[in-house]
Amino acid sequence: MVLRRFALLAVLGAVFGCAEETIGPGGSVPVTLEPVAQGLSNPLFLTAPPGDLDRLFVVERSGTIHIIRNESVLATPFLDVGPLIITDGGEQGLLGLAFHPEYAANGHFYVNYTAALGHTQVVRYQVSANPDVADPGSAFPIITIDQPFPDHNGGMIAFGPHDGMLYVGMGDGGLDTHGQDRTTLLGDILRLDVDGGSPYAIPADNPFAGSLSIREEIWVSGLRNPWRFSFDAVTGDLYIGDVGQVSREEVSFQPASSSGGENYGWNVMEGSSCYSPSTGCSTAGLTLPIYDYDHSDGCAITGGYVYRGSRSPALVGRYFFADFCGTWLRSFEVLGGGVVGLEDHTASAGPVTHTSSFGVDGAGELYVLSLTEGTVRRIVSP
Repeated sequence: MVLRRFALLAVLGAVFGCAEETIGPGGSVPVTLEPVAQGLSNPLFLTAPPGDLDRLFVVERSGTIHIIRNESVLATPFLDVGPLIITDGGEQGLLGLAFHPEYAANGHFYVNYTAALGHTQVVRYQVSANPDVADPGSAFPIITIDQPFPDHNGGMIAFGPHDGMLYVGMGDGGLDTHGQDRTTLLGDILRLDVDGGSPYAIPADNPFAGSLSIREEIWVSGLRNPWRFSFDAVTGDLYIGDVGQVSREEVSFQPASSSGGENYGWNVMEGSSCYSPSTGCSTAGLTLPIYDYDHSDGCAITGGYVYRGSRSPALVGRYFFADFCGTWLRSFEVLGGGVVGLEDHTASAGPVTHTSSFGVDGAGELYVLSLTEGTVRRIVSP
């Protein structure tokens, strides 16, 4: 996962599957970054409850969730799970947050953190009578997944926009063979029905539902560390920013029409290149990325979102992403299963440093977070 590189730095393109795409100068789709908040401590994610147009919820690695209202951070945290988590090794901590699609009615939200023993824990909480404060006593564990090592934990959780299922991103746990081992929940994105059972049910339309040899929770496999994935809020297409190993970073893609079960290649492939074996690998049965780039351009991709807001019509339909080691902000569109209109926006937006995550508010506006600067900025097109 990218957080190991986050910690180290804090302490101290090639397109595949479509025509060769060159990076545009950013002039045709200029963007600027509007300051929203600063002074945060290692911010890792931003989101908002469905339909909430007044608040932003920011996850800090140390275990705190803060609310931003009117571009000010509220003094009282929404939730603090700091005593429950571990942050050793650079890739652990409070890593993800997702609000239930019916949050306005049931007050349920979910967090993903590294528990004290080093395993991944997804837990449901409920808001208190005060809408700006969660009830810490409402914790209800959903799933616990053992981690062999403290890196490649994944951490992203999100509800599908069209099916209401909870998707959980799991890295390979630092053991690269897990990407092709579907008897484990590592190196996968999981799909859980948190309303159909206690603590969850296997959706009947999961690709491996009923299997005796493959974990039924698996939606897709063959991932190294899907630090940030996202759904297009309109189409339902899934974009996965999968952090690479030694040479390539990638964006994998699943159309909304898919019934799941894709194998994205790790550790046979790293991006569009062979990894194990280093040459002559077979791509049979694998789904290769729609976009990847080498490490001359960065070290750890930070996957983002397709813009579906209303403030910047020129950005609608563009997928934004960055790299933690790079200082660039880029976007492209997907048409016919391939990347078009790849642009680097750094000339207009200015450099973005140590990008830990992107986030979307209740109106579909897009934000970018810097881990080491502790900032949240809004992406807009003049």
